[in-house]
Amino acid sequence: MNEPNARQAETAVAEAETATDKPEAGIAAEQPDPLAEATREAAEYKDKLLRTLAEMENLRKRTEREVADARLYGNANFARDVLQVADNMQRAFETLGPELREQGDAKVKSLVEGVELTERELLKVLEKHGVKKFSPAGERFDPNVHQAMYEVENAELPPGHVAQVIQAGYMLSDRVLRPALVAVVKALPKSPPASANDNPPPGK
Repeated sequence: MNEPNARQAETAVAEAETATDKPEAGIAAEQPDPLAEATREAAEYKDKLLRTLAEMENLRKRTEREVADARLYGNANFARDVLQVADNMQRAFETLGPELREQGDAKVKSLVEGVELTERELLKVLEKHGVKKFSPAGERFDPNVHQAMYEVENAELPPGHVAQVIQAGYMLSDRVLRPALVAVVKALPKSPPASANDNPPPGK
């Protein structure tokens, strides 16, 4: 082989090698950085973990509240049924009246004392389970815990106050188990101002 042909062959081989290396260089340039990819995935996993932990904490708190509410207010229906017994006992006292209780014979007085003792024990049992009786006579009317049945005039109390308790109320912990039925003092109508024509004429 002569020298010019050898040079041409070497040039062709070099060009072919160069052409083969160029695509590999392009592919290598397009490959992502493994460290950056790992950092991105770690950040995603950390975010998912934090979200899961927050959801679990919220679930734990919600469950604790539900358990506490069930412990405090789970017996509300039963307590309302027991209140009917307390109401009947109170009605029995009102039927007897103070005169009969004071002037009755020994058997009547023993019966009254027994009923009174039973009522006190019943209220103690209710309080033991978070149920407390309240009678708001003379207090300012509160629609959150009182139920107004009617209005009355009362010169001894200001308007908007409880003049009479028709039925006592009961609280279960910090919630109203049954509002108190009350009569509320109504505002008296204002008398119109006296006019000059209402004055008596002089000399009379």
